[in-house]
Amino acid sequence: MARPVGRFAPTPSGYLHLGNLFCSLIAWLAAKSRGGEIILRNEDLDVERSRKEYALQAQRDLDALGLFWDQGGDKGGPHSPYGQSQRFDFYRVQLEKLEAQGRVYPCFCSRAQLHAASAPHASDGELLYNGACRNLTPEQVAEKRRTRSPALRLRVPEETIAFTDLHYGPQAQHLPTGCGDFILRRSDGVYAYQLAVVADDGAMGVTQVVRGRDLLSSTPRQILLYRLLGYPVPEFGHTPLLLAGDGRRLSKRDGDQSLSGILSRGYSPRDVVGGLAYLGGLLPEPAPAWPEELLPLFSWEKLPRGDISLPGSLFSGSR
Repeated sequence: MARPVGRFAPTPSGYLHLGNLFCSLIAWLAAKSRGGEIILRNEDLDVERSRKEYALQAQRDLDALGLFWDQGGDKGGPHSPYGQSQRFDFYRVQLEKLEAQGRVYPCFCSRAQLHAASAPHASDGELLYNGACRNLTPEQVAEKRRTRSPALRLRVPEETIAFTDLHYGPQAQHLPTGCGDFILRRSDGVYAYQLAVVADDGAMGVTQVVRGRDLLSSTPRQILLYRLLGYPVPEFGHTPLLLAGDGRRLSKRDGDQSLSGILSRGYSPRDVVGGLAYLGGLLPEPAPAWPEELLPLFSWEKLPRGDISLPGSLFSGSR
């Protein structure tokens, strides 16, 4: 079995919380347990919300926990730059490949129109595009361009894409009813996550994508993009999400526990790694550990399939 190339891909819109660190630990173990490598990429497409200080702190957090990377971040590497805000010219070339295939069309719908449309919803609650601009004539497009800059959408085929997740097993999605025609570039010129992440993973040789379960439904449309852009499709493994005590997903926006906050209360990096390993089913109880010590213990079968509620006693109070 080939050695995988995995990646960390944090968004620097806030300090990493325990959910981000849990996913990073699993991604590191999944790659390193098979002798693989890890790339650190800065997913700062949203330049208004992204801040350099958050990106630098993410590196410090990963380094403190022993989640060392092989390329990207302050190490650089053969696929520089490793920040998405610096890769727009590359995304433009990828978009042109799709345009040459006749798969891209302009969409002039406003956010209000999209939410007001009687579009169906995917099983995860995602609003599907109702196709209002799918079949505009060239004359209609020219007329609408006079008053509004369009977003660009991918015309998805009548196809069901199936794959086997490393943790959740066989998955399948009928593209028209599962995701619909999705955005490749926003009306303000910013490239969409779906295009950027596939183009970057493909160009950087990523062969193993490990991320949270909330992105599981994005995988089929990304597999479609890998194929259309001519990149090998990586293997995918999705992790359960960490939930706060009230059942909500952890969020940077809500200021959920950061590593620096936990360490300031007297916990060590090994305490944090061991606590996360316990939540992932790799240890029978929280116990200090470095990631290297967990390598012989890692297997996807040990991870819970359901989302994980953070115990109130874990990292609470002072050590």
